[in-house]
Amino acid sequence: MNTHAIPRFGLGTFRLQGQTVIDSVKTALELGYRLVDTAQIYGNEAEVGQAIAESITPRDAIFITTKIWTENCARDKLVASLKESLRKLRTDRVDLALIHWPPPGNAVPVDEFMGALAEAKAQGLARQIGVSNFTVALMKETIAAVGAEAIATNQVELHPYLQNRKVADFARSQGIAITSYMTLAYGKVLADPVIEEIAAARKATPAQVVLAWAMQLGYAVIPSSTKRANLASNLEAHRLVLDGSDMARIAALDRGERLTSPEGLAPAWD
Repeated sequence: MNTHAIPRFGLGTFRLQGQTVIDSVKTALELGYRLVDTAQIYGNEAEVGQAIAESITPRDAIFITTKIWTENCARDKLVASLKESLRKLRTDRVDLALIHWPPPGNAVPVDEFMGALAEAKAQGLARQIGVSNFTVALMKETIAAVGAEAIATNQVELHPYLQNRKVADFARSQGIAITSYMTLAYGKVLADPVIEEIAAARKATPAQVVLAWAMQLGYAVIPSSTKRANLASNLEAHRLVLDGSDMARIAALDRGERLTSPEGLAPAWD
């Protein structure tokens, strides 16, 4: 198991641009968020870096994750692309660097890009490394390339309607943490009657229930919001404890409903 724990709760920045992402990051840090998740393809690393630089929260207290885009996975491109990300983020290293998606069609072999990512870590450009959107088969290749102990997390779509148990169970068996993205399923699960009933009984919001569910399963979550009230409310999910009945009712909502599967990019899902 990687010894440097990824914060269980953080801020996602997917689809947030310009002043919107600057305001979201600064507000989140002010409220107590300490993990900020971005990616090369999001086109907002510079704004995230600006927000962190302008925040009163010291850099060493903030856990920054970025993700390497598929076009930068080749051995001769990866380290240079990460250095460019660091320049935009105004930092000398990220806390976690992930391969965002496995390069389509095995355009870059797993051992090549994981070797390059391990080299980036060895150079001090990233404290930890990992993967995103990796299947069980791809995780096995990754483990063969660099060892399970080198892989901090697999960041995957995971929410009550897509609980991704094969991937999560395999990762757990290897000591690899799971980071859940789209935990609220673009808001779809917030109107689910079961979630609404649990929220009412717990005097919580539906979003708090879903985020607490994921965290109780041991996953890290990175919900995004542009509104201060929602950012503050989501953070309160830390305080919510669901009982066994609540967890079982949410477990029963799984229906394999995947919302993110880009054509030409997505692997053969489990």
